[in-house]
Amino acid sequence: MAGMILSIITFLPAVAALILLVFLRDDDEAAANNARWVALIATVITFVASLLMLGDFNPQNTGFQLVHEAEWVMGLTYKLGVDGISILFVMLTTFMMPLVIYASWGVTTRVKEYMVAFLLLETLMLGVFMALDLVLFYLFFEAGLIPMFLIIGIWGGKNRIYASFKFFLYTLLGSVLMLIAMIAMYADAGTADIPTLMTHQFGSEDFSVLGIHVVGGMQTLLFLAYFASFAVKMPMWPVHTWLPDAHVQAPTAGSMVLAAILLKMGGYGFLRFSLPMFPVGSAVMADLVFWMSAIAIVYTSLVALVQEDMKKLIAYSSVAHMGYVTMGIFAANQQGIDGAIFQMLSHGFISGALFLCVGVIYDRMHTREIDAYGGLVNRMPAYALIFMFFTMANVGLPGTSGFVGEFLTLMGIFQVNTWVALFATSGVILSAAYALWLYRRVVMGDLIKESLKSITDMGTRERVIFAPLVVMTLLLGVYPALALDVIAPAVENLVSNYNAALLDAGLGQVANAANAH
Repeated sequence: MAGMILSIITFLPAVAALILLVFLRDDDEAAANNARWVALIATVITFVASLLMLGDFNPQNTGFQLVHEAEWVMGLTYKLGVDGISILFVMLTTFMMPLVIYASWGVTTRVKEYMVAFLLLETLMLGVFMALDLVLFYLFFEAGLIPMFLIIGIWGGKNRIYASFKFFLYTLLGSVLMLIAMIAMYADAGTADIPTLMTHQFGSEDFSVLGIHVVGGMQTLLFLAYFASFAVKMPMWPVHTWLPDAHVQAPTAGSMVLAAILLKMGGYGFLRFSLPMFPVGSAVMADLVFWMSAIAIVYTSLVALVQEDMKKLIAYSSVAHMGYVTMGIFAANQQGIDGAIFQMLSHGFISGALFLCVGVIYDRMHTREIDAYGGLVNRMPAYALIFMFFTMANVGLPGTSGFVGEFLTLMGIFQVNTWVALFATSGVILSAAYALWLYRRVVMGDLIKESLKSITDMGTRERVIFAPLVVMTLLLGVYPALALDVIAPAVENLVSNYNAALLDAGLGQVANAANAH
């Protein structure tokens, strides 16, 4: 059973989707209600199964655990496993999906197909975090585009077709280079097994291509190919422009999944591929990543300040917060990577909740324009409290999970590059500016707009969805060791192997600088 648990968790939602497709043929309200309940029960069972997986996991073992391996097709291997880095992303996915499904209870258009899309998306996202074979990883990684494309394109806003195609083309084009790099890696190493590739030394000798001197050789080229895909997925500046459009047009549940889980695939890819497989390439390109991240934090925060659409403001906030993640990862030290992973988990809860906050009032007023609101505290005190809590968490208030991730990533980057750390820290002030500006205009003040005078506060279903998000944001803020104790041994092993690889490649100064801290 221990070997099968990962496959059960991964494919349980897909089985539920198949059940809906085969057995639900009517389009009436009863069938729609059945579809909702099947999807909710399937995602809850998947979450319970992931808790059993977590119970069998030993954080002190830095290798891959609960591995399930079998012969597949054309000589390829089906292989799943988790380590201290990936297991919490699996938990985040299974934790968020029941809330996403429950938040979709008000959807009335093609409910069965809607639930099938989300169930298939959960299977594909879980597969990305568990795959231990290059081909399997690529299939899960790319196939995840399809359900999200349909969710935005069918159930989105009035410009949904434009947004869905922009999302699809950006992410697909980035992944073409990754596919070429995977073929090159297989040709060089003779295997598609990810744990084996982590121990394989790809060429790092400098060479010239078309008169261009490539420092770090093959590793740098492979790094750039993967970087093209993961940077778009994060998304990093300047390839972030698809995200605000996707968020604005996606239904509330689609925005929750996009912000809470799909964006994390880019960060996970950097941790799973870039640092362990291309350490020299990562070191060579680190300064570029640092400054791209710092610019993203400041620039997108400034852009957020001038937004008139609530979803767009929160979307630009997500790009800024992902800047801390990429900085922390390529700082390549314990604090930086711990902080990056923690930031991704924390951002999953907080950004998912913020998009849900927008969804609550959008369901009532059918507009996301900030100017359409004001004084909601007078009619919606419970909503005002929840919105304030997640606004403060997004700013990084001590006592919430948002503070821990930002503090650790800034501490990690400060040890490597103080100028980048100084520039990026200004983003903390800017995030407070746009977040509090949004809250003041939407919630505070007198209730003077006639259209708002009959608005109702949150119902029981909405409160039930917010409750676990509040609990996790507080719990991780007060007791971050809950996550850090799981992450730390695997990260320590990653950093140690990274520094050893740099020393072997003759980049002793870089490795020694990291070790000194």
